[in-house]
Amino acid sequence: MATSSTPPGGPPVRQVPDRIHRRRWAILYTLMLSLLIVVLDNSILNVAMKTIATPRPTGLGATQSELEWAINAYTLVFAGLLFTSGLLGDRLGRKKVLLFGLAVFGAGSMLAAFAGSPTQLIVFRAVMGLGGAFVMPATLAVLMNVFERDEQPRAIGIWAGAVGLAIAIGPIAGGLLLDRFWWGSVFLVNVPIVLIALTAMLILVPDSRDPDPGRMDPVGVLLSVVGLVLLVYGIIKGGQLADFTDPQVVGTVAGGLVVLGVFVVHQKRSDHPSIDIGYFRKPAFSAAVAAIALVFFSLMGVTFFIVFYVQSVRGYSPLQAGLLILPLAAAQLIFAPRARLAVDRFGARAVCTFSMFVVADTMVGLLLLDTDTPLWVMEALFFLQGAGMAHIMPPVTVAIMQSLPREKAGSGSALNNVFRQVGGTLGVAVLGSLLSTTYRDRIQGRLDALPGLPAAARHAAGESIEATLGLAAGMGPAGRPLAAAADRAFLHAMHVTALGSAAVSIVGALVVLAFLPGKMEPAPQPAEPRDERKAGAAR
Repeated sequence: MATSSTPPGGPPVRQVPDRIHRRRWAILYTLMLSLLIVVLDNSILNVAMKTIATPRPTGLGATQSELEWAINAYTLVFAGLLFTSGLLGDRLGRKKVLLFGLAVFGAGSMLAAFAGSPTQLIVFRAVMGLGGAFVMPATLAVLMNVFERDEQPRAIGIWAGAVGLAIAIGPIAGGLLLDRFWWGSVFLVNVPIVLIALTAMLILVPDSRDPDPGRMDPVGVLLSVVGLVLLVYGIIKGGQLADFTDPQVVGTVAGGLVVLGVFVVHQKRSDHPSIDIGYFRKPAFSAAVAAIALVFFSLMGVTFFIVFYVQSVRGYSPLQAGLLILPLAAAQLIFAPRARLAVDRFGARAVCTFSMFVVADTMVGLLLLDTDTPLWVMEALFFLQGAGMAHIMPPVTVAIMQSLPREKAGSGSALNNVFRQVGGTLGVAVLGSLLSTTYRDRIQGRLDALPGLPAAARHAAGESIEATLGLAAGMGPAGRPLAAAADRAFLHAMHVTALGSAAVSIVGALVVLAFLPGKMEPAPQPAEPRDERKAGAAR
């Protein structure tokens, strides 16, 4: 992001061409439509997980681990290719990679809608992740090149509010679709949105690129993908086996950490790294990426288990579940565009630290949820949690993007999003594994007491509350005590997981308090008059 220099006694020198500046808000809302489908897809999937876990013909009979991989296949490919997509956007033009990403995402959505097995769904979700990797960083990079620096915080707040809008629309749209159509409709709905977004992009969105993007780093990309896959797979396997000391789990996790260590060393030594490690020497940048990773760690982990609480324990339909999660999204939609006002008055450090503690408090508040807790308690917690997150994501995104020069908007956006996605992926993996392990430990004694149940069936029934409830339903009236025990075991596991999420949020608050500057320093950038700007300009 370039700064606008102010000559002594004169007005700020603008850097965005007049023809682009005049339609900047229309461009922003077009970018939001592209961002909407990427985020909406994951929020819809959260509501559809219970249906997909249901045996055929209603669902695919996916296991807890397969459900996690349906999410992680997308986010791992997304995170692994963000470096490459950011560099390609800076090199070839951000509009070009955005159009490519939208097309691939639409094709992957079509394939996922008609997947015939959990394995196929996981593969097609990976294809969608490939498309999404080229969409999200490009939207933020284009935004930084069509808005002047003084308007960027407001624009980023609205951009972040699009995430809240998607979270709001996703569960409700998913519930409506699942009430009337088969589970694949939650993916098929992406296709018409993609077509509309592609048309709007071609008409409105300008292209921009870095005049000196550097060479590609295929070795770095490969190392990052392999390291993340090994690490997260090991964590998920530990939860599935209910044993994190198993040699297979320890070996896989250790291998992932080693590969990621080699990746960091490679980035430091390479003359064309995927990540410029020098960025992390800036406190504003390093603290901001850590904060965004930690808040998404908590958010994705919580939204993963809360769906099962609402549907499996409380017995609500997918549509009702979507409506019950609405306050979390509505608060983000309301407050994210206005977060800059609080930052202008109190500073980014104070606002983000306080908001992180608010998020932690609401995680602890989830301990109040039981089988008969009044719904207003959950709704109030969700609204406060969303308000807290809405005052974290825009300021830290501004801190990341404004600490880098404008021509590096693609790689800067990629870094912002890779930490967001890696944090979310690890949140699902770590907190999902904690949930699964705690639930199995709690319900195992009850399953062991069932006479005549084969060992394989006993193990499968202990993997998730859905599996246990399925066994209980097959037992008829005799299964009611088992169903009640499953509810109690899940609530215990959910409370333990919520405490883990709260601890992560507190760590995030301490990181922000210690390292995030209160006021941002402008990024060094030579000013250019709007009409004379050529290299790296939005065209």
